[in-house]
Amino acid sequence: MADLGADIEAAHDLLAFVQESPTPFHACVSAAARLDAVGFTRLDESSEWPEGPDQRHYLVRDGSLIAWTVPSPAVATTPFRIIGAHTDSPNLRIKPHPDVERAGVQLLAAEVYGGALFNSWLDRDLGIAGRVALRGGALELLKIDRPMARIPQLAIHLDREVNTKGLVLNPQQHLVPVWSTGSAEPDAFRRLLACELGVEADDVLFWDVMFHDVEPGTLLGRDDEFISAPRLDNLASCWAAVHAISSNARAVKEAIQVIVLFDHEEIGSTTNRGAASSLLDTTLERITRGLGGDRDAWHRAVAGSICLSADMAHATHPNYPERHEPGHWIALGGGPVVKTNASQRYATDARSAAVFIEACDRAGVTLQHYVHRGDLPCGSTIGPITAARLGIATVDVGAPQLSMHSARELMATDDAASYRAALTAFFT
Repeated sequence: MADLGADIEAAHDLLAFVQESPTPFHACVSAAARLDAVGFTRLDESSEWPEGPDQRHYLVRDGSLIAWTVPSPAVATTPFRIIGAHTDSPNLRIKPHPDVERAGVQLLAAEVYGGALFNSWLDRDLGIAGRVALRGGALELLKIDRPMARIPQLAIHLDREVNTKGLVLNPQQHLVPVWSTGSAEPDAFRRLLACELGVEADDVLFWDVMFHDVEPGTLLGRDDEFISAPRLDNLASCWAAVHAISSNARAVKEAIQVIVLFDHEEIGSTTNRGAASSLLDTTLERITRGLGGDRDAWHRAVAGSICLSADMAHATHPNYPERHEPGHWIALGGGPVVKTNASQRYATDARSAAVFIEACDRAGVTLQHYVHRGDLPCGSTIGPITAARLGIATVDVGAPQLSMHSARELMATDDAASYRAALTAFFT
């Protein structure tokens, strides 16, 4: 029988992590704080790293984070056991020249990031968060959690066919939030950022700033069976990965434990800090070299390694069952999901799946198997990219959810605890 107390504790801890993390930059700060609390030490990529076993370290590159534990004893050919996830979620990002005026109101021009469900961003109170580059080289995090903007939907009186023919939104024209009245003021948004950061407007050089739903995540349902929150895809996986490596930080293992939380998965991963970058393999090689190994030793270590690609999974939608593979329905509350695709949009194969199946057995959690409907195009994850870059066995897994890529998503409360337990067991 499920431990209801553990389920509720896990759900509230996940909600706290999500609330702390409106952007990938904040997600890394949140993850780092949890790692700091259990004795991990932050390293700089440009510095010399400590050598030898018995280490717990992490690094942050903008919106990506890698953490690792080197057991004692460990040698240069000790393999890696890796959990990969991603910190980014589809959203709206503010353009460099955002100040717009139309019909007597001021708007902020935004660009869609990733595969967002456009309609889910309508009529929500939006905050602003991200990072700002200041004169002199400083990068400052920004988080405005109060309602700052809104995208008002067109009234039904002006679109009588919206409920019969559907809502079609042009992202350039229709996804422009309003945030003030009257005539547009020159550099109004820049001056807002300067005011929030306590600097002069001329000191604000550039920004990576985005909108987020300010309504906090919550439990809902007759008996609090569901978690309703933004960015569950994929902060739920980041949260579970951080817990997994934190809870095993002082244990002696037969592999070097690694978590990597990549940015930019939602736009293809081909960036300086995405899964297609050299971030992970460079870090792994430096860990091997810190154990006295050369490049050959690193290749040997990688050859014995395995990666778990943790990204959320589609639950079967009760209102659209015809959109799902009928032999592989996925239940909310049914436990973690192994994702399989014959075209390798997911990297799972028999060898890698078996490792996760046994981890779920050790954790005492039920397991589900997802296959995409054959007549619909399948999405992908960091799994195939990581498998190809490193040449290692990789299994794609996730926790089931509904409303994926919506501004607000839904998962089962007890899936948080079971997902966390399964990823933790992967490291044992």
